[in-house]
Amino acid sequence: MKRHIGWVAGTAAAALVAAGAITYAVAEDGGSGAAAPGAESADAGFARDMAVHHQQAVEMSYIVRDRTDDEEVRRLAYDIAQTQANQRGMLLGWLDLWGLPKVSAEPPMTWMGMGDMPAGKDGALMPGMATNTELKKLGTLSGKRAEVFYLQLMTAHHQGGVHMAEGCVARCAVGVEKRLAQGMVEAQQSEIALMADMLKKRGAAPRS
Repeated sequence: MKRHIGWVAGTAAAALVAAGAITYAVAEDGGSGAAAPGAESADAGFARDMAVHHQQAVEMSYIVRDRTDDEEVRRLAYDIAQTQANQRGMLLGWLDLWGLPKVSAEPPMTWMGMGDMPAGKDGALMPGMATNTELKKLGTLSGKRAEVFYLQLMTAHHQGGVHMAEGCVARCAVGVEKRLAQGMVEAQQSEIALMADMLKKRGAAPRS
């Protein structure tokens, strides 16, 4: 388990080191050599929606770091927060590079053909997102109960994130963004498996 956590930490560090290079690569991939993506493109939609999705993961992770002394959970939460905050910065930076707005009048997930899904309730705007009520509850728990609830919420969050990232891999046109999305799929699937093991060790399971 410690080896797996260490791998996740290494992945987070590598992502931080690569951030600048990826941003410049996007400028070349979707800027000077070709027309920038349009405001309603999958590239722009993914960047906007995943930035919002990631922000909640960062918030949840910092909440649980204050609610438990368990080093395994705290380390995972820190890695998720750092990785997703970094990726969020890149996604918003690309929208700036492309001269596109960071918000859209269209419903979330429109770029995936899911704009007609029921409006998100209580803050859960996209698949896998926790509700405001669940976030508030997380902030009231401590110890093992906080660990289990966080791991359950983050498992669902990652599942939704994987679905979105796979959508970008299939629909986005900017090569570097597609590659980042594929990296998200692989990293989050690995963390889903890790969190399943962590839940099992705590006598719990992912929520169905």
